[in-house]
Amino acid sequence: MHTFEDVTPGETREFGTYQMSRDEILEFATQYDPQPFHLGDDHHAPYETVIASGWHTAAVTMRMLVKEYLQDAETLGSPGLNGLRWETPVTPGDTLSVRLTFGETEPWDEHRGIVTQEIETQNGDDETVMWMEAEVLYSRDS
Repeated sequence: MHTFEDVTPGETREFGTYQMSRDEILEFATQYDPQPFHLGDDHHAPYETVIASGWHTAAVTMRMLVKEYLQDAETLGSPGLNGLRWETPVTPGDTLSVRLTFGETEPWDEHRGIVTQEIETQNGDDETVMWMEAEVLYSRDS
């Protein structure tokens, strides 16, 4: 398991692939973010097609982070984000992946350390669709 002491500032990891389907985009939007441009082809203006909710993109990103990295790390949650941007709309058929870059590390207390993480979600054209900077708590070696 990766602990605070295992984190190397500047290290980058890339992982995950997840293809967004039209049905999934519509289902998520209907349940959680029913804005017209997320709900169907007749409401997508000013976009060329229906687009995924940014919150859906964030949830898919979190799933990839957990599956590919966090399940093997001794993380203890997060006090929050320093920033979150949706830069390019996600459309049906887009295949998403994640790039995680470790930033500053700082002891939090004797049992925990905090790590700044820059997380970029990209589509198959290597365009950044979402960017966030998170503060993540890790267990410290005792």
